[in-house]
Amino acid sequence: MSQAALVNPSLLTWSRERAGLSAEQVARKLPVKPDRVQEWEAGETKPTFLQAQKWASLAHVPFGFLFLQKPPVEQLPLPDLRTVGGIAPERPSLELLDTVRDSIRKQDWYLEFLQNQDHQPLAFVGRFNRQSQVAEVADDIRRTLGVNPDAARLDYDKYSRALIEAAEAAGVLVMRSGIALGNTHRKLEVSEFRGFAISNAYAPVVFVNSSDAPTARLFTLLHELAHIWIGSSGVSDGNTENGREEERFCNAVAGEFLAPGAQFRALWNADINWEDNLAPLATRFHVSKLAIGRRALDLGYISQNQYSAYYRMTLKAFQDKEGGAGDYYRNATAKNSFRLSKAVLSEAMSGRMLLRDAGHLLGVQPAKLRTLASRITE
Repeated sequence: MSQAALVNPSLLTWSRERAGLSAEQVARKLPVKPDRVQEWEAGETKPTFLQAQKWASLAHVPFGFLFLQKPPVEQLPLPDLRTVGGIAPERPSLELLDTVRDSIRKQDWYLEFLQNQDHQPLAFVGRFNRQSQVAEVADDIRRTLGVNPDAARLDYDKYSRALIEAAEAAGVLVMRSGIALGNTHRKLEVSEFRGFAISNAYAPVVFVNSSDAPTARLFTLLHELAHIWIGSSGVSDGNTENGREEERFCNAVAGEFLAPGAQFRALWNADINWEDNLAPLATRFHVSKLAIGRRALDLGYISQNQYSAYYRMTLKAFQDKEGGAGDYYRNATAKNSFRLSKAVLSEAMSGRMLLRDAGHLLGVQPAKLRTLASRITE
């Protein structure tokens, strides 16, 4: 008979609830009868070591956690700038926690990588503060990125890609994913957060939640870049009613970057239905109709209810037509950032880093690293 694991029953319950699993779900996946799970959590019987290990895997916790006397205190390692009804959420989801920690782990590796090279701090990180002029910050981001959609005749999709590439070229690690740790069963909920920024003078990180509608992600990208420009870190939900000054400032910078206020006001036609303004202004500013709606909200042309309804409709349309997982290698590069991926693969292909370690850091199967490296250098 297998040896019983002397786990703490209260830690079983804590880990299960933390992962958002019911006792029935755990029972199905182990597999055991639901009554057995209840017995374990009540302390009446103990699982075997193998069952306890499977439990830890299902609950996404280290195996040793199940033997602790009490649950560890878990907090976001970044400032929480989100609000729900003006109040910060009580507890972040496991998916958000793991995504933030994973991004910090990758940033730490990249900082160590840079130590072996003669890299100078990035001048734009923290160049401004919340008391700066919004237009001045937006203009500085525009100059640093150097993307002119008018000169290049860029449409919305090309403009988005160009801005991401320019941010990476400037030294920002731009990470984009809609799932936690590459697990398709662990979706990042837009209702919880839209992005976050980790400010650092040498390796700033911005993360964009790809579960959001594609037309909303560009605003999030610019919002998080604004955080880098004022040298602040934090998790954002993009809420226009957010009472936090820092979030309102970054929203204003993103809006001013994408559609400068003076030009927007001159082009907005108050004599027609507000939705009829979206298409022509989207074409003029090379952004999505949703971005124009967001700018109209921030400038007071439409109400929060009007914008929220339009956003929900856009997000639902995206979710309804969302297809498969997409291209494996393109997704891997997006979730890790092009700049980080290139650095890790360079170390791995040169033999200075084990393929196993590179695969673990990037969340990519070691056997696929060479193909990923060839795709990145194309």
